[in-house]
Amino acid sequence: MRIKIGMILFIISELIFFLSFFWAFFHRSLSPSIEIGMQWPPLGIEVINPMRVPLLNTIILLSSAVTLTWAHHSLIERKDPFRGIVITILLALYFTALQAREYFFRTFTMADSVYGSLFFISTGFHGLHVIVGTLFLTVSRIRSKRGHFSRGHHMGFEAAVWY
Repeated sequence: MRIKIGMILFIISELIFFLSFFWAFFHRSLSPSIEIGMQWPPLGIEVINPMRVPLLNTIILLSSAVTLTWAHHSLIERKDPFRGIVITILLALYFTALQAREYFFRTFTMADSVYGSLFFISTGFHGLHVIVGTLFLTVSRIRSKRGHFSRGHHMGFEAAVWY
């Protein structure tokens, strides 16, 4: 029970952490300061088209939630969750590769005003979250293969699903 509460508190702390970046982004966009020319995005920043890579990454993340839920239900139904976990890991790796590609082709840097800072910090920490989740799922897959999980005893895997 303590592990569940600890994981829930950890997830809540991450939620608040990410919420602070969203809040900073929206605050800056609604009231841009004189230092950035009183406009949002600041002059010289080429805005990312949300209908390209960001939309694809959103679809990938939602798809990974479906495959992870499938893996969790497979485990509860006493079936091997192998396919669901592996597909989720592959989707996470694809997400990470797309984000790395997106970083490589950005025309602005972290030093380019508050916009660049908020973009790279928030997406960077989200990418780190996905990488940690991928490692968490990889360990869960190894443990699942070794028979460490059962229908009633799989808190490690459940924590990975929550994360």
